[in-house]
Amino acid sequence: MSSLRDIVDSSPRRRTVDTETAITLPADEEPQPLAPARWDWDAVQRVLVIRLRSIGDTVLATPALFALKRFLPHAQVDILVEDWVAPLLASHPHLDKVIELQRGGLAKRMSAAREIRAARYDVVYNLHGGTTATFLARATGARYRVGFKTYQYAKLHTVLAPSPLLLWGQQKTHSVEQQLALLGWTGVPVSDRPRTRLGIAPEAAGSVIQYLAAAGLADRKIALLHPAAAFATKRWATKNFARVAEHLAERGYAPVAIVASNEKEIIDELLNEASVPILSLDLSLPEVSALASRAQLFVGNDSGIAHIAAAVGTPSVVIFGSSNVAHWRPWHRAAAEVVVEEMPCQPCHGYFCEKFPQPECILRVPVSRVIAAIDRCLN
Repeated sequence: MSSLRDIVDSSPRRRTVDTETAITLPADEEPQPLAPARWDWDAVQRVLVIRLRSIGDTVLATPALFALKRFLPHAQVDILVEDWVAPLLASHPHLDKVIELQRGGLAKRMSAAREIRAARYDVVYNLHGGTTATFLARATGARYRVGFKTYQYAKLHTVLAPSPLLLWGQQKTHSVEQQLALLGWTGVPVSDRPRTRLGIAPEAAGSVIQYLAAAGLADRKIALLHPAAAFATKRWATKNFARVAEHLAERGYAPVAIVASNEKEIIDELLNEASVPILSLDLSLPEVSALASRAQLFVGNDSGIAHIAAAVGTPSVVIFGSSNVAHWRPWHRAAAEVVVEEMPCQPCHGYFCEKFPQPECILRVPVSRVIAAIDRCLN
C-alpha cells in the first residue's frame, strides 16, 4: 500500500469545510482519504449511497453522507433506504433526495431499479452488501460501483475495497468506520471520522412541543427512556427502567418513555412498576428525533433509538447485552456512556441465548451501574 504522504499528495483536496459534525483535528490537519482517488472526481455530478435495513444502520450511514457532501458540495448526493425508515432522513442536511425501497417483493425492487437507473449516477456506494443492495447497485449501470471484496457478489461492483481493518490499520472497526472506509478507499477525505447527524423536521418539532405542553412538561427538563429492543438479549429488565425513572425524577427530570406501537406491553409494565409519573408517547421517527433533541438525557437499550439520540447530540447512557460494543456503540457527539456486563460468550449473534435459560449478559447489568453512569453524564 502507498505511504500516507503518497496518498495525500495524489488525492483531491476537500472543496469546502463544514466542521459542525466532524471531530476536531489539529489546526494544520485537514481530513484525508485512505487511498488515492480512483477516478476524476471533478467529472462526478451524481452519487448514490445504498444503505438498507434498520434504523440504526441508517443513522450510522450519515457520517458517509456528510463526508460526501463536504467533498462534493455541488454534486447531487442521494440515498436509497427502505420505505419504513426513510422518514428519518426527510430533513437531513447533506442529502438531495431520499429514494424509498418499497415493501412488496420483486415487483417493488424492479420499480426501484428502474428509478435509480434512470437517474444515471456516476458513482454508487453499496454500504450494505446484501443480495438486494448489490442487485440494485448493479442495476444503476453506474460506471463506478463500489463495494468490499468480501461481499457475496463482489464481482457485480467495478471498484472493490480491501478490508476496512487494513484501511484504518486497526484490529477492530466501528460500523461508521467500516462505511467510511469504502469512501476513503476512493479518495474521499474521511480521516476525521465524522459523527452521525439527523435533521429535525419543523412540523415534528411542533408536534413534540404540543405533546409536552399537553402533559404539563413544556418547561421541564426531559429524560427520554427507551426500554425496548429488537431481541430479548438486548432488553434490560423493565423494572430496572422503573428504578431509573424514579432516580431521574428525584433529580428533577421528567421521564418520557417511547416504544413502538407493537410494544405497548413494555410501557404498561413500566408504568405499573414505577412510583413516579412517566409520560408515554407513540411517535413517528421524525418526532422521535425531535423529542430526543429536546431531551437533556437519553437512557435506553442498544437500539436504533439510541443511535437517533446520539445523532441529535443528546447525552446518553446505553445499556448493552449481546451486541458487539466496539462495532455498534452510538457514534456520539455529546457526553455518553455504555454500560455492559462483560461475559466470555459476549458478543454473540443475539437472536437468542445459547448459554443460559435467559440472556444473562443484559439481565446482570445492575441498576446501580446505570444510575452511576447517568449521574456522570448529567454532571
